[in-house]
Amino acid sequence: MNIETISLNKKSWEVAAERFFGRTALPEYGPFAPLEDNLNLLGDLQGLKVLDIGCGSGHSLKYMDEKGVAELWGLDLSHQQIKVAHNVLSNTAAKVKLFESPMESNPGIPLNHFELVYSIFALGWTTNLEQTLSNIHSYLKPGGIFVFSWEHPLYSRFNQIEGNILVNKSYLEEGPYDHEAWKTTAIMQQFKVSTYINALISTGFTIEKVVEEVVLPENNRDKYTNSWYSCEKAETAPTTLIIKSSKR
Repeated sequence: MNIETISLNKKSWEVAAERFFGRTALPEYGPFAPLEDNLNLLGDLQGLKVLDIGCGSGHSLKYMDEKGVAELWGLDLSHQQIKVAHNVLSNTAAKVKLFESPMESNPGIPLNHFELVYSIFALGWTTNLEQTLSNIHSYLKPGGIFVFSWEHPLYSRFNQIEGNILVNKSYLEEGPYDHEAWKTTAIMQQFKVSTYINALISTGFTIEKVVEEVVLPENNRDKYTNSWYSCEKAETAPTTLIIKSSKR
């Protein structure tokens, strides 16, 4: 666990939290990605105990409550995000327990407790992928499901310049990086798809499904032209990687 990077990212998220209120939350997995309504990766949620890694403003947990889960647990690095999530989840039917903590540590989450752990566009913030996956594996009951989404590692390897899509960095280069689309300094992690898959397998997960599909809007494409997640770039490389796995 890299304490310096975690501290830097926490400070960045305290500033950015308001900007990301309700963004990229279930049933959405990420920009231009298929919805859970179409993928059905989570299955029947009625009565399940679920844990959100990087729960943000709590909107994915709110979605879970609407689907009838029994317990809502969440973990996020940002104090501001946890504060907002408490407000968003103040009227849920399910029991709520939220932790302000880096995902590399266990702040008191019970072991072998959850049928489902998920992470929506958050896993790439970890400073130790293996430790984070080991934690998640320990939280799940045998046979439990882990689903995560993150920016596809190919997507940031391309730049869009004056209508041209150009390769700016090798896909094979892994490690920490300061994302150019982030407004304050923050360090994310670049991993190949195979690195995610092999890390899951070595931790004790079975891969159930890998999703790289892109769903582009049929109308109003121009509004995405100048954003990081543009239709033009998404026609070249997928924006979002989604992996479903189960605990062996």
